[in-house]
Amino acid sequence: MKSFVVVQNVLSVIVMILFGVLFGLAMLPSYFLFLEIGEITNGKSELVEAAGFCISLGLGYILWGVVLILICGTMGGIFRIRKEEGRYPLRSFITIQWAFSLVSHRVAQMFLGLVIPSFLATMYYRMMGARIGSGVQLNSVRINDASMLSIGDGVVVGGDATINGHLVESGEIVLAPVRIGDGALIGGGSIVQPGCTIGKGSVVATRAVLPKWTDVPDGEVWGGIPARFIKKVGE
Repeated sequence: MKSFVVVQNVLSVIVMILFGVLFGLAMLPSYFLFLEIGEITNGKSELVEAAGFCISLGLGYILWGVVLILICGTMGGIFRIRKEEGRYPLRSFITIQWAFSLVSHRVAQMFLGLVIPSFLATMYYRMMGARIGSGVQLNSVRINDASMLSIGDGVVVGGDATINGHLVESGEIVLAPVRIGDGALIGGGSIVQPGCTIGKGSVVATRAVLPKWTDVPDGEVWGGIPARFIKKVGE
């Protein structure tokens, strides 16, 4: 146990250094853009130079954020959880692997909120390992454990909805995939816990909490804390 704690602490420091480096590398394109615009506006009027400076800052920030998301998506994909559904010792390599992926997502959240919903956000979650269909709208940065997530066509995930593919209990990390069927709606602020299956065309109401391993049949509306069946869609 003590040896694992030492390894965990050492790796924590390594992770901080690694992502500090990656954070800085993401700024490189912005830096060169800043220099290029500075060259163009150099020697011009003060107004033109000021405009160039402000434009380079704005574009540089956007460019930095996009590069950061791509870097974090790549890192998260490399360290994504590849284990099957099940229980694993908390003090094991799987926990370390999960932690690397989680940190990647936490860093990406610094900019991810500005590009949801968009193709960039969808691409990011796919890079992290999520299986996502066509016409999907992802409005949340709280989609965790992307590699444990399967989303069908036309799904809408509302703002600030939380989807988890893992939990920790009894000294173990429990991995359980979340499956969302075609055309389902996950309401804003709702929480979907590990192991849940949400059927085609179903609705998880705003701020509902879907307990772990809950099956929502096709075409049903569920809401409340904990979520329960309310009615059929369209009734």
